[in-house]
Amino acid sequence: MRRFLTASVVLCLALTGCSAGSLGSSEDDGDGVTLTFLVDNSDTNRKLGEGLATAFTAANPGITVKVEIRPQGTEGDNLIKTRLATGDMTDVFQYNSGSLMQALAPAKNLVAVGDQPWAAQLDQNFTTSVTADGKVYAAPFGNYNAGAILYNRAVYARLGLTVPVTWAEFEANNAALKSAGIAPVVQSYGETWTSQLFILGDFHNVSAADPRFAEKYTANQVKYASTPAAVAGFQHLQRVHDAGWTNEDFASAKLDDAIALLAEGKGAHYPILSGIISQLAGTFPDKVDDIGLFAVPGADAAKNGLTVWAPAGVYLPASTTDAKREAALKFLAFVASPAGCDAQTAAAAPQGPFALTGCTLPDSVPQAVKDMQTYLSTPGRSSLALEFLSPVKGPALEQICVEVGSGIRDAKSGAELYDEDVKKQAQQLGLTGW
Repeated sequence: MRRFLTASVVLCLALTGCSAGSLGSSEDDGDGVTLTFLVDNSDTNRKLGEGLATAFTAANPGITVKVEIRPQGTEGDNLIKTRLATGDMTDVFQYNSGSLMQALAPAKNLVAVGDQPWAAQLDQNFTTSVTADGKVYAAPFGNYNAGAILYNRAVYARLGLTVPVTWAEFEANNAALKSAGIAPVVQSYGETWTSQLFILGDFHNVSAADPRFAEKYTANQVKYASTPAAVAGFQHLQRVHDAGWTNEDFASAKLDDAIALLAEGKGAHYPILSGIISQLAGTFPDKVDDIGLFAVPGADAAKNGLTVWAPAGVYLPASTTDAKREAALKFLAFVASPAGCDAQTAAAAPQGPFALTGCTLPDSVPQAVKDMQTYLSTPGRSSLALEFLSPVKGPALEQICVEVGSGIRDAKSGAELYDEDVKKQAQQLGLTGW
């Protein structure tokens, strides 16, 4: 189902909305250097790209940055890979970090930037996500996201509850919430992707128990079903269902329904990606500061922490000409600076912390974003999601999670089924050991 896109001007204009006259430009515009900057067409990323380009151009007479737009998803991935392979990439471009970045063959197609002064100011999680063969390849674009539990702070205050750091404490809070007539854990299996966060968001606890889990998992040396810390996520899904802690309509509820239950205090916890905070703020602006965030509780209070999704990166392709490389490096230095963070904040409200020392969030960000920052500011209290460390993720996880979370199958058989699911995917990728 993957298909290649030609890099011709006409098709790019038709499919990606890029600016006329800027595609693949490697010439100065007559008044200085013009850099082309490719970003995806999501509303937020388009705004961030344009905000960075405008602010940098204003601060750097003689250098103009023109933004081009590409599709998201498989279509956009193929466009990126095709243009890198043909040497027709823009002067700089925005793309995913983590295992997807690794698939771009960075040693061949990208310029390493770890020797730039700003690289020392990168958050370690982000540095890990854009490192290949010991070399750093990107400046951060956007904000961190987290797999966590959003909770209603007003409900917690009314019942005298405190934020749990162990699963036992979480269970005690759930019991108190159920006694008070409040759904302890909101689930929205009507949109199956939302079912996965007790697994995906628990990975900090898994890696805290075994720091080499991702490496061994990629090499087929460990399994979810036979690793106690990893199977715990499936067990948590089963426990929440078996204890009757979900909302009554968990099987059909969708994301909008779940957000409403949480905001209105009819549900207390929602395991989900933190990115939905913006949707919550748009729908329930008067309730957004009632909602906080905490990491998925684990077995060891001393090691509990937040699982994070790193921001995308801004990359410098090897095809960028020598005449433009200095200007392109200057642009990356701006992106990876407090001024660059300020430009992004002005363009779109931050949905999470920045990946750069010296960048601060405005006081106006939602409480849940402030809670995320606390984890990221404390050494050892955050780590990357598995998908940033390994290319192995089975496509059926969300359906398996729905089955376990609905009582259709137990945790052990769910984990075993997922181990089989990832085996097929790893073999398709041609990974060693599978």
